[in-house]
Amino acid sequence: MSNDINNKLLEQINSAFNDKTPLKISAGNSKTFYGNHVDGEIISTTEHTGIIEYQPSELVVTVRSGTLLSELEAELRSNKQMLAFEPPQHSENTTIGGVIACGLSGPRRAACGAARDFVLGTTIINGKAQKCRFGGQVMKNVAGYDASRLMAGAQGTLGVLLDISLKVLPVNETEVSLKLEIEMNESGKLIQQWIKQGLPVTASCFLNDTLYIRLGSTHSAVKRSRDIINKDFDSEEIDNNFWLLIKNQKHEFFNNTDKLWRCSHQTTTKLYENSEDQLHEWNGALRWIHSDNDLYTLAEEQNGHAQRYPLANSSKTMTDIFHPLPPGILKIHKRLKQSFDPENILNPGRLYTDL
Repeated sequence: MSNDINNKLLEQINSAFNDKTPLKISAGNSKTFYGNHVDGEIISTTEHTGIIEYQPSELVVTVRSGTLLSELEAELRSNKQMLAFEPPQHSENTTIGGVIACGLSGPRRAACGAARDFVLGTTIINGKAQKCRFGGQVMKNVAGYDASRLMAGAQGTLGVLLDISLKVLPVNETEVSLKLEIEMNESGKLIQQWIKQGLPVTASCFLNDTLYIRLGSTHSAVKRSRDIINKDFDSEEIDNNFWLLIKNQKHEFFNNTDKLWRCSHQTTTKLYENSEDQLHEWNGALRWIHSDNDLYTLAEEQNGHAQRYPLANSSKTMTDIFHPLPPGILKIHKRLKQSFDPENILNPGRLYTDL
C-alpha cells in the first residue's frame, strides 16, 4: 500500500518547533529497547508507506520510511535482489525507516558492507520544520557533504526520515551453510585464510566450539569452496534458515538479554571475558557477550567499543546503553544536533542523556 503523509508530518513538526514541544518518533516500535526512553508527543511515520521508485536494472530502490521491511524485501526477492546489509527484523512491524535510523546490519555485513554504505539519498524533515533532500538515486553522487549517511544510526535525532534511496544487490546463484567443530581462538584465523583463498564467505558465526559459515556465489564457486573446506574439516551442511535466527536475534543465545553486550573490534582482537558465553559474527569483529562486568573500558582498551543490548527489556531504567563518547566526538555530535535541531525537539536524549 502506498500512502504519502509528508505534509501532515511537516505540519506537526512545525507546530512542535514553534511551541518547543519534544517529539517522540515512532513507527513499528520494534526497537524501543535500542536507546534511552523519550518523553514527548508521538509523531508516527507508520502511515507513510510505499515504494516510490524501483529500478531493478539500476539496482536502486526509493521507499517511504514507514514501509514494512518484510514488504520491501518481498518486492526485491521477486526480482532476485536483496538488501545486502541483511538488516534484522525484530518484529513483523519493523519498518525500513527504523532499520536505517538505527543503522543495524546483519550477518552479511562483513562481506558486503553496513547499512550506511547502501544509503544513496534521504529526504528528511529537520527540527526546524524544513524538508531537506540529501544525496540522490545514483552511486556516483558526490556533490557536497554526504549528509544522507548521517541519518544511519542517528535514530531521528537529526530529522524525521521521509524516504530513503538504497543500493540493492542481486541474490547469489547458490548459498550453502556449513558447520564444523573448531576452537574459538582458531576460528577467526581460519576464516581470514579462506577469504584470502577466494572463498565466498558471506556470513560467519561462532558459538559453543562450533563455527557456522555461509558460502554464496555461483554453483561452481560454492562447490569448489566446499571441497577446499572438506579437505581439512569434517563439515556438515545445515539449513540456511539458521541465519534468520542470527539476523533477527531469535536464536536461543538472545533469549536472556539483561546482561547482553554488543562489542565491535578488529577481527584480530584477542578474546576477553568468558568464552563460553559469547557468540561471534562478522568473522570475529562483532562479539555478543553475556557479562556482569562493565565492558566499556575493556573494549576501549582493545581499540573497540561496547554497548548494552537489552533486546527484551523496554524498561525506562536502563539509560545510555551506547559506548561513552570522547569529549571531542561529543562536541561534534552536539554541533550537528544544534544545526539540524536547534530546539532539541526530535527524540531528545535518545542516544545520550546529555545530547
